[in-house]
Amino acid sequence: MWDFSIGGALGMMVRTMPFILLRIAVYFGITLGYILVTGVGAGVGYGIGGFGEEGLRASTTMWGGLAGFSIFGAVMYWAREYILYIVKAGHIAVLIELIEGKPMPDGRSQIAHASAVVKERFPQASVLFAIDQLIKGVIRAISGLVRGILTILPIPGARQLGTILSAFLRVAVGFIDEVILAYAIRTKSDNAWMSAKEALVLYGQNYKPMLKNAAWLAFIVYGLSFVVFLVMLAPAALVVYLMPGAWAAGSVVFALLFAWSVKAAVLEPFAITCMMQVYFKTIEGQQPNPEWEAKLEQMSGKFRKLKDRAFKEVGETTVKPEAMQQ
Repeated sequence: MWDFSIGGALGMMVRTMPFILLRIAVYFGITLGYILVTGVGAGVGYGIGGFGEEGLRASTTMWGGLAGFSIFGAVMYWAREYILYIVKAGHIAVLIELIEGKPMPDGRSQIAHASAVVKERFPQASVLFAIDQLIKGVIRAISGLVRGILTILPIPGARQLGTILSAFLRVAVGFIDEVILAYAIRTKSDNAWMSAKEALVLYGQNYKPMLKNAAWLAFIVYGLSFVVFLVMLAPAALVVYLMPGAWAAGSVVFALLFAWSVKAAVLEPFAITCMMQVYFKTIEGQQPNPEWEAKLEQMSGKFRKLKDRAFKEVGETTVKPEAMQQ
């Protein structure tokens, strides 16, 4: 069925509990922020609507809630690279040390130690975020290759099957980009762009086992997220009821936010831990295949950008000592 150990992944999550608690605080804090700002927006709209008829009040309450939700969403959009830098990458750094059997340094918390490791590999949050965005583009291209193979097979309904599979893979590959970042951290390379390039080639040449396991994890994670969504519908409806001018669709939106926060705080790190097990075990002893590198160059402009930046970084590191001598 799958190639990862659920027990092993859960064991590592327990051992990285400080990061799990940090993720819970961050993602549930974001959900609470959405609820509070939406409530404030709805309250302002309700107050403005008080100057008109009852129908106006219902309309302004709805638009006020939507405005509050949108404003907070925009803030979170700009904060996403720092969440990746501080929360996700730090957790990956600690998980890598556990996979390698290394003890945590004495006298330093997991979060402080992980932050130091991440800053050593990625001096700026923007660099990590830029690499992550390019990685996602390349992974989408590889999953698109699977769809392309299906569409040319002489099988009835292959095109429709390819479309469905492609949509599912777009969900599944969401767990893989952080595994590629894990490789860049694990190799301790001074050139994170080059490490990401190598990791993507290794992923490409092993895409079958990687996508198979990612698909299983997508099924597990999103299945559990749906259960959380159903459980949270009742308390979310109560929150909406307490808001001025109760927003009918709000209970569904807030239940989705709660389900998302559980997924991001607990289920995603579990999935990523499982994928790291599979990836590092699969690529052990392998070298990047030049044929796959050429294939990725041909199919993905994002990969070409990543490769160009990797070699530019090599050029910069070789020029600097010469420049200092002049």
